[in-house]
Amino acid sequence: METMRAPFASKTIVIVGGGVIGLSTAYYASLRGHQVTVVDRNERDHLGCSFGNAGMVVPSHFVPLAAPGMVARGLKWMWNPESPFYIKPRLSWDLLSWGLRFCRASTSAHVQRCAPLLRDLHLESRECFEELSGLAGDSFGFEKRGLLMLCKTWHTLEEEAKTADEAALLGIPAKVLSAKETAQLDPNVRMDIAGSVYFPKDCHLTPLRFMQALHRLLEASGVHFEWSTDILAWRKKQNRIQALETSRGDFVADEYVLCGGSWSQAMAAQLGLNLPMQAGKGYSLTLPNPRQLPSICSILTEARLAATPMGNTLRFGGTMEISGLNEDVDPARVRGIVKSVPQYFPEFSTEDFQGIAPWHGLRPCSPDGMPYVGRFGQFKNLSTATGHAMMGLSLGPVTGKLMAQILSDEPAMIDLSLVNPDRYASWI
Repeated sequence: METMRAPFASKTIVIVGGGVIGLSTAYYASLRGHQVTVVDRNERDHLGCSFGNAGMVVPSHFVPLAAPGMVARGLKWMWNPESPFYIKPRLSWDLLSWGLRFCRASTSAHVQRCAPLLRDLHLESRECFEELSGLAGDSFGFEKRGLLMLCKTWHTLEEEAKTADEAALLGIPAKVLSAKETAQLDPNVRMDIAGSVYFPKDCHLTPLRFMQALHRLLEASGVHFEWSTDILAWRKKQNRIQALETSRGDFVADEYVLCGGSWSQAMAAQLGLNLPMQAGKGYSLTLPNPRQLPSICSILTEARLAATPMGNTLRFGGTMEISGLNEDVDPARVRGIVKSVPQYFPEFSTEDFQGIAPWHGLRPCSPDGMPYVGRFGQFKNLSTATGHAMMGLSLGPVTGKLMAQILSDEPAMIDLSLVNPDRYASWI
């Protein structure tokens, strides 16, 4: 791990986007002595996608979103507005082309190619979180207690057991547990399940506190922030970006990094770059005084719902709503979460969620379920790091570390061909 500045010429770097990916990139770039400015359209205290998520660090998630069976499952779910997955029907060429690409990528061969890379990225990011926790004085509740995939039915448990076998082949420890064994592992909460799969390498934390800790580290390292700043245009000449034009004036730098989450596609399109993306809206509800507080984070598998203890609170989060760049709260999506919880944790009831305001955020989803990380071929000084979907927090630090290597003209520590931002440049 890197904790000291490298002794080489520094660059000026402008990072567009102040979410977990942008701030992680700023952190690791600043460690190398670069002069970094983060520009974001929101106010500093805006609770975007990086703040209200499930807070999980998940080496267990080595299967990309585009995987066999996802298309059929999605078609089944989308007719139920309370289901874990929903596509709002609308006339959109972007949505149609994204869907076609998603179908094309949802193969076993794609999973086999991507799984080793996702494993390596998550495990490296886990090490980064450990170091950052030490530097931040254990201020964001980083817990290395593993994750439970809670299965309501025997059929689901059998399917998850197959995933556990695949994990073992990749060197990711996993153990299939009976309902009794699961209860013994986490006796703090009563569960109504057939069994579970336990991934001991997974971790959890409190996202808001992590982002606050990252802000403090960045401010101490001299990173400059420009909040409430709208991006207007890129100024370019031949194969270089000359300036970023904003509502607060122009920013001129040696390097520019696009970390705009779900808004990255539109900003890239201003330069004629094809970065296909759909915003996948997720919701969470956080109980301040839960009836029971598990010690281990979990996924309620059939409901595709995460449950994460955060201090004395308990957060439930999930759903994937593809409905464009809008931040409207769909009550049906929230009802789906509320109804699912008592099915797994019978001590809870739907009344526990009365008066709890739902959080929502837009997760940037690429068609093949893999992020975009690296330089654009068309411009020598423009890079991107976006499209992480539900793995943004988990992959945040390692993405920042990789981007710092790229910006410093070093070879990346991992082969990044599968996350090349130009991989859809010539395929419509």
